Amino acid sequence: MLLEREGPLKTLLATAASAAEGRGGIVLLEGEAGIGKTSLLQAFTERAGEGCRVLWGWCEALFTPRPLGPLQDMARALDPEVAALLDQGAAPERLFPALLDALQHRPGTTVLVFEDVHWADNATLDLIRYLGRRISVLRAMLVLSARSDELVADHPLTHIRGDLPAASLTRIALKPLSPEAVTALAQQSGRAAADLYQITGGNPFFVSELLASSEAEPGHVPDSIRDAVWSRLSRLTAGEREVLEMMSIEPGSVEPWLIRALLGAEADAVVDRCVARGLLRRDAQGALTFRHELARQATLEQLSLSLQRSLHAKVEAAIAGLPAAQASGQLARRVHHAAAADNGARVLELAPLAAAQAARLGAHREAASHLATALKYISQASQAEAAQLYESWAYEAGLALQVYDTIIEARHRAIQLWRELGRPDKVSLNLRNLSRLHWRRGEGEQAEKFANEAVREVENLPPGPELAMAYSTCSQLHMLHYRFDEAIEWGLRAITLADRLGEVETRVHALNNVGTSLLFDDRPGGRERMEESLALALEHGFHDHAARAYTNYAEYAVVSKDFALAERLLSEGIVFAARHDLDSPAQYLLGRQAQLRMEQGRFRDAETIAQGVMKLEHLPVVMHLPALTVLGRVRARLGEPGGPALLQQALEEGLPTGELQRIVPVRMALTEAAWLAEDRAAGHEQLTALAAMDLTNFRPSDLGELAVWWRRCGMEEPMPAPTTRIPWRRAVELAGDPLAAAKEWERLGLPYEAALALMQVRGANAATALASAVTGLEAMEARPAATLARKLAQRLGVASRLPKMRRGPYTAARQHPLGLTQHEQQVLALIAEGKSNKEVARTLSRSPRTVEHQVSSVLGKFNAANRMEVLLRLRGEPWLLSTAAP
Repeated sequence: MLLEREGPLKTLLATAASAAEGRGGIVLLEGEAGIGKTSLLQAFTERAGEGCRVLWGWCEALFTPRPLGPLQDMARALDPEVAALLDQGAAPERLFPALLDALQHRPGTTVLVFEDVHWADNATLDLIRYLGRRISVLRAMLVLSARSDELVADHPLTHIRGDLPAASLTRIALKPLSPEAVTALAQQSGRAAADLYQITGGNPFFVSELLASSEAEPGHVPDSIRDAVWSRLSRLTAGEREVLEMMSIEPGSVEPWLIRALLGAEADAVVDRCVARGLLRRDAQGALTFRHELARQATLEQLSLSLQRSLHAKVEAAIAGLPAAQASGQLARRVHHAAAADNGARVLELAPLAAAQAARLGAHREAASHLATALKYISQASQAEAAQLYESWAYEAGLALQVYDTIIEARHRAIQLWRELGRPDKVSLNLRNLSRLHWRRGEGEQAEKFANEAVREVENLPPGPELAMAYSTCSQLHMLHYRFDEAIEWGLRAITLADRLGEVETRVHALNNVGTSLLFDDRPGGRERMEESLALALEHGFHDHAARAYTNYAEYAVVSKDFALAERLLSEGIVFAARHDLDSPAQYLLGRQAQLRMEQGRFRDAETIAQGVMKLEHLPVVMHLPALTVLGRVRARLGEPGGPALLQQALEEGLPTGELQRIVPVRMALTEAAWLAEDRAAGHEQLTALAAMDLTNFRPSDLGELAVWWRRCGMEEPMPAPTTRIPWRRAVELAGDPLAAAKEWERLGLPYEAALALMQVRGANAATALASAVTGLEAMEARPAATLARKLAQRLGVASRLPKMRRGPYTAARQHPLGLTQHEQQVLALIAEGKSNKEVARTLSRSPRTVEHQVSSVLGKFNAANRMEVLLRLRGEPWLLSTAAP
């Protein structure tokens, strides 16, 4: 009997109806344990209709969850190809698109129910994110049930929830039953309702268990759910108790073969009696579970520790006796039982295998957990086993956990053990990874120290893959510090050795380092190497390397003012990152897109994009620094509060890295902000700090900008002589022809830089130049610079030649960030709502052919292959919808 659940049931059915029309959605069903989530979903399944197929999968309370547990439960019923890929241990890059394809081509509506996602593994959470971002254009529905009391602030599902599109997500929070409903249930059972609500708090499972337990003692209500379960157990036969005790050590469902293996074929009849009495449930495949997890836990509590260990050992041994293919698919379960049996030797054997399986499926948090279980028995491991365990755990934890101190400690332990074993190749590998860890923490000096040690460990050995990657790591660190000669030298060494060894991935990595160095040092050959690095990464499926190529290449295009190249790379890179759910690179690229819009004088667009990036949580420092710097600089240019404070924050975050690319642009921005505020001392402070740095490692563009601001800010002492040729557009202003510089800036598409150059014009052309500068600056809403230009005109006696000062707020026309027309923006808004072309045409009163052309144009401007890719970009860039309204 389902009471007080009409509203949630109606919501589930409505979501399914929308999914049937091609507008899929996600439902997050939350509530405390025993609140009736599963009962509600069973009622929904019964009411969903023939055209709606509901598939179920479960997350289980193992020490370390099964990777993709819910998908494994439903795969064979869902699609043979998906099931085959799961059996092969295919990576998410192959598995997830296959699942998406299966959902797109299945007839009718598909509902995927993932039960108990508070116990979900990392790969399942990635799958939820992947499907959730794409489900709005599918005839599919994803239902997630979770215990609300488990979803604390730092629970991974809480973070995933924030990644799901709000328009596609429906949350249902089940509440306890009212006193009236509890009384109705008691009366229906013919039991007394006295104190029942007070004891149960309206929890449906508690109510049903307490009512069932009072059968032997009418009128008596136990004081707790545990007492109720134990009361029912006391009335069972010895055979029934044996079945329940054996099942209680298994957090998930128990297969009939396992019960027979442990208790004999005669147990079948006993199991049937337990099902008939409502103690157990049997699913369509014959697998058995307790009626509720709370009942299982209460049963387990009755068992002595020695009995629990004995039963766990028997279960693990029974699973190990399965055919090899079946046993290998149960590795997580076997590790759970081996650990619960306190069988260290078995854990040391199985946990690394389970970790490798989890890692292949993208469940790196679970891989780290398996290895952590093995580390508890490290005293029983051989020296080589221990070294590999520390190394493997550090690798998996580095991908999934933010516990750098512990990971660094594990790397050091691995290094010590490998060194004692005479394995310099392994020592080098761990030193190289130590370098990367320190770089992530912004500890540049330590990063370089360990990278150099990694090379020294293996450079006297026969050349191998580890030496090639160590060379490339050194190249990368030199590149990040603008030591381009060294970066190129080390990178070419890496490429030569990688080619000899056939190490494509190392070649891709090193080509990126060398290409980036050549580009930023204004040398030939950089573009060719970057294009090759990107092409190889895409060809071989090296997604992280491809994202890195897009970020470095796009940054160069923006800095060098090659805006056509920048537009292409940013558009392609953002789409690529969204397609593969690479959130951090996507936000870094968006920060560079904000910088591009700022350079183009589109300050409001730049501000909107940068603000969007800064609102995201859990973004590494190096990934949000571009957006933070742009936001501070744009606000300073617009004369809005908070600009210098944001830039100061960016400087404080960038300084510990020791990388010029994180420091120089911020100090330049602070110099400009001081100049706009007419704060001479603050400007001189920043310029002095810049001049004190090693200018031999500055990029030509940075040296040119420093030289120009040195003159504009009126520094008395001469600037240290540049060590390289600075760009002509800067050199010509320094040579006394700012008008020529302004024309070059206009040609390149940088109106703000052109206006600042015009402000340096003196003599007969000063009035005309200042008038043009003021007109341009006010059109961009750059009030502080416009005010300075007017003050300068006053001092030069040409103020009367300037346009009259505008009164009231600025109303600069804003262009859509991707160049969509107003009609296309209206179409985009309806695409975001999941409307078909026919529905768009009807809503906007346009012909189907017109709408078809407009949708095609929107896809082209989004660089998207289909509507799904448009929706993925909107998920990461919601500001693209900000002006898109019908």
